[in-house]
Amino acid sequence: MNSSRTLVYPIFGEPSIGDDGVSADPFGFFLAHESDDAVYDQIRQLLTTKTVGFKRSRLPDDGLYRLSDIYGSRGERVDGMIREAGKIVFHAVGDTGASDVRIYREELRVADQMSTDCRTFKIDNKPSFFFHLGDVVYSFGESEHYYTQFYEPFRDYSAPIVAIPGNHDSFLRPGIDVAEAPLTVFARNFCATAPTITPEAGALHRTAATQPGVYFALDAPFVRIIALFSNALEDPGVVSSGGGRWPGVPDHQLSFLRAQLRKVKEEAYAGALLFATHHPPFSYEPPPGQANPPGHHGSSTAMLREIDDICREVGVYPHAWLSAHSHNYQRYTRTVAVGDAVYQVPFVVCGNGGHNVNPLLKDAHGDRVDGPESDIGVNHMDPSAGISRGLHFEKYDDQGYGYLRVAVDAEVLRIAYHQVGDRGLLQSRYDLVTVDLTSHRLAANSNASRAEGPPQRNAATAPSPPAG
Repeated sequence: MNSSRTLVYPIFGEPSIGDDGVSADPFGFFLAHESDDAVYDQIRQLLTTKTVGFKRSRLPDDGLYRLSDIYGSRGERVDGMIREAGKIVFHAVGDTGASDVRIYREELRVADQMSTDCRTFKIDNKPSFFFHLGDVVYSFGESEHYYTQFYEPFRDYSAPIVAIPGNHDSFLRPGIDVAEAPLTVFARNFCATAPTITPEAGALHRTAATQPGVYFALDAPFVRIIALFSNALEDPGVVSSGGGRWPGVPDHQLSFLRAQLRKVKEEAYAGALLFATHHPPFSYEPPPGQANPPGHHGSSTAMLREIDDICREVGVYPHAWLSAHSHNYQRYTRTVAVGDAVYQVPFVVCGNGGHNVNPLLKDAHGDRVDGPESDIGVNHMDPSAGISRGLHFEKYDDQGYGYLRVAVDAEVLRIAYHQVGDRGLLQSRYDLVTVDLTSHRLAANSNASRAEGPPQRNAATAPSPPAG
């Protein structure tokens, strides 16, 4: 599709975000192209070596992308409503793109439940935005699949959607027209300079997001999210050249992160500070010597150490870290020492938004085997020297699909994981972690469900309370 066909907002008086209510699907689902074995053999090799470059953000390193700006003329009113409610609620999940009709229903169930949240919760619990944790479109960010895998499933999601690119949104596959490179298409739909309707949206009038780049700091009442692009490799995630190891990756994000953390410190920022990357710093690995290998995606500890170093230098650490990529749900508690303070930081992986769910452990044939019990120490996964004081694996779901509801007020941050079951829109809150913003310590209810083990598929549980 030709990017010159973008339409300037508004045409029919449509909102700059999306429509309330249920709309018809004007086109319907179509299958992705058939794979070419020779091309995919080449791609598999490149996925471990081929990074991509990217432009600097349009904002200065210490600049903020404000939620009120996303809402445009309604921004001041929305900002006031959030402050009057005394809290903000938003969604987060990654890996929503379903490239195969056999798993498309999973993406639709997650998207429909998130859209239902927007329609049914009262104003003080209504999500204010959806933070997509990457891999919006499979297989490689093709323009022709944005409608089927993003715009159509979320056609009834009435709040803004912002995103960081995942590896599938950025990997430059062989032979592609540079004008239709995945990051170019991603930028057209998420980093527009003004609210426009892109060709990818088809007949649906959701306008493109206006992020300042593929990395940014989203500032909203009660919360600030520092979002970093972890590039195009299958593994590991990288946010810089790594001192020359990844020469195609610019170091823009290092100066950006340093400036953002200094701003937090200088302002004595009192809200919740979150980091967001597509690749997870931690993804479960069994202790050395265990027979069963880990699932499809691993940890990105080199990326973590690089970010840790900047945090230690500035003296600021986030209240929580959100990621995706591993197609399952995992939650860790990492204890870190920053200056004279010791913090407990949730590291939450939520990459089961619709794409193939992956097991934590598999056998020699690649089939799922029973994973570990919850509530175990996993210090072997955290080789970071200096800042880490221990890593604990709290809870996981490697059989189903779901999403996060995050709620923040002046005192606490709550991150709740909601399962979406097979039978209709059965919703349950399977996990909840609460962080005290002042002490950076977990509240008692965070670990109330320890030692329960993995979830049971389709378990009927009571609806969740709206706060989380």
